Amino acid sequence: MSEEEKGAAAQATEENTQPQIMIQRVYLKDLSFESPNAPQSFTAEWKPEVGVDLNSQARQLNETTFEVILRITITAMAEEKTVYLTEVQQAGLFHIANVPKESMGQVLGAFCPNILFPYAREAIDNLVQKGSFPALMLSPVNFDALYAQSIAQQAAQAEAGEAAAEEKPEQTH
Repeated sequence: MSEEEKGAAAQATEENTQPQIMIQRVYLKDLSFESPNAPQSFTAEWKPEVGVDLNSQARQLNETTFEVILRITITAMAEEKTVYLTEVQQAGLFHIANVPKESMGQVLGAFCPNILFPYAREAIDNLVQKGSFPALMLSPVNFDALYAQSIAQQAAQAEAGEAAAEEKPEQTH
């Protein structure tokens, strides 16, 4: 084997072990819009309180394919009445290979939702405008910080659960 062939083989082996994250498909999984108080809501003064709820979930489809779903629910309220409610489930199929197990949570819980968010934000803005309401451009979201917060919260709950278990007196039957 020549030096060139050895170098090419070593490079191919190195490429096979490098972490790979590729988008295979981005799609809408679910989409809904409700305007329960229309047309009365169009005549009221436009000062809604807008609530945003977001979460994500992931599932493994095969060895290297994962589906990640980013769910965003927007509730606009005015004078204690729902002006509109919209929910978008923006999903993506991702090819993920050679990522260390300790990093998979970060990839699935922050990196992939970061990719999906602009698509979901556009879908929400389009829905709200088609409902005849002013545009709603969601602010950027720091999914890395949300993921870190979620991990810290889970750790605190686990710690609290262990402490509660230690405080319980033993029972005999």
